[in-house]
Amino acid sequence: MKGIVLAGGSGTRLHPITQAVSKQLLPVYDKPMIYYPLSVLLLAGIREILIISTPDDLPNFRQLLGDGSQFGLRLSYAEQAQPNGLAEAFVIGAEFIADDNVALVLGDNIFYGQGFSRVLQGQVATLDGCVLFGYQVKDPSRYGVGEMAKDGRLISIEEKPAAPRSDRAITGLYLYDNNVIDIARGLTPSPRGELEITDVNLAYLREGRASLVDLGRGFAWLDTGTHDSLLEAGQFVQVLEHRQGVRIACLEEIALRMGYITAQECYELGRRLARSPYGEYVMAVAEAAGAGQD
Repeated sequence: MKGIVLAGGSGTRLHPITQAVSKQLLPVYDKPMIYYPLSVLLLAGIREILIISTPDDLPNFRQLLGDGSQFGLRLSYAEQAQPNGLAEAFVIGAEFIADDNVALVLGDNIFYGQGFSRVLQGQVATLDGCVLFGYQVKDPSRYGVGEMAKDGRLISIEEKPAAPRSDRAITGLYLYDNNVIDIARGLTPSPRGELEITDVNLAYLREGRASLVDLGRGFAWLDTGTHDSLLEAGQFVQVLEHRQGVRIACLEEIALRMGYITAQECYELGRRLARSPYGEYVMAVAEAAGAGQD
């Protein structure tokens, strides 16, 4: 399976702080926002990843992440010149996806929960059609909402319904088989001029090949699209890291745990950041895994 991080858009809800920098490069406590969706793809076992962003912002993502080889990944980059909808990611990324299945994660979404890697890898291994991830919210009318049968099949999808049939919001993480390319290419832009991800999901729903995985109470899903939600996400990460002594979405640690890099390679990555607590943490993780200090 290939992975796509959609990190485009103009971040207007976060102006003025996004007038000179991509939203997905803003810090969420101790690391750039894009580390969080990238960590989801790593935990799913995905190592070939396409980052889609604006022409102005792509050079900064390249400067931050390079070709991904330091994490044992293969990163590619592509432009989305205008915010023409989430589903355009599959049109832009068609050559990158080729004959593979694909996971799409939005660049401003944060997921956290014990056992998440196991859940993701299980869904990747058994994918047949489309898998969405639902999260219970108190205000479902603000979101796309999925109604789920007892066996996990989706019964309905509604976009920001006035009278929601469910309290399960559809999060910014999607798994699709290769048919998604043709589905996206065949979409008609919505009244707001975008290729809507909901229309992709409805196409799979009509075929009876869409399911919804319920992220239960032990999981957290945050988006960071407003000043308040960005601050709340940073505070959430800070509290967890201070209480538990671990770093959420630490790409170096995940790459080590997944076997993508060696302990010594992990240590060297930490040493480059050694004057920061983050770098010290990465070195400590590597040392615990057997790295030397020469």
